Amino acid sequence: MMKLVATFFGVGYLRPAPGTWGSLAALPVAYAILSFGGFWLLLNLTFFVFVSGWIATREVTRGQVDHDPDYIVIDEVAGQWVALFPVGYGAMMMSVELWQLYPGWIAAFLLFRLFDIWKPWLVGKADARNDPLGVMVDDVIAGVFAAIGVIALAALFHMVLM
Repeated sequence: MMKLVATFFGVGYLRPAPGTWGSLAALPVAYAILSFGGFWLLLNLTFFVFVSGWIATREVTRGQVDHDPDYIVIDEVAGQWVALFPVGYGAMMMSVELWQLYPGWIAAFLLFRLFDIWKPWLVGKADARNDPLGVMVDDVIAGVFAAIGVIALAALFHMVLM
C-alpha cells in the first residue's frame, strides 16, 4: 500500500522522467478535485497527500541509502497541487470555469517543473536534508515558488490587457 501511495498509483514507474509524469498525472486529478469540491478541498487534500506521502516515503525508503528514488512521485503531486493554488483560488473568486484559466495551468506546470529540477535556494536546502521530510518539503517549496510565478504572470498579463 505504501508503494502505491509513494508512486502515485504506479505513475512513478513511467519512464523517462518519472517526476514529470507525476506532475502531469497530478493535473487531471487536481482538475477533478477543483471541479468537485473547489479550492478548499484541494487545499485540504494537498495537506493529506503531503502527510501520507511523507509516511509512505519513510516506509518505502526505510533502510535504504537513497531517500529519494526516482519512482517516488507523491512529492511531485503535492508540489504541483501547491503550484495550482492560485489557479483554483482565482477560478473560485472570479466564478469562472477552471478551463478558462488554462494559461495558469500551463504556467503552474512549467514553473513547478523548472523549480523542482533546478532546485534554487530553499528548494535545494530542503532537498539536501536527505530524508523523507526533505523529499516532500523540497517539492512543496518548489510549488510555492511556482505559485508565486503564476501570480506574477497573471498580474503581468492582466496589466497588459487593461
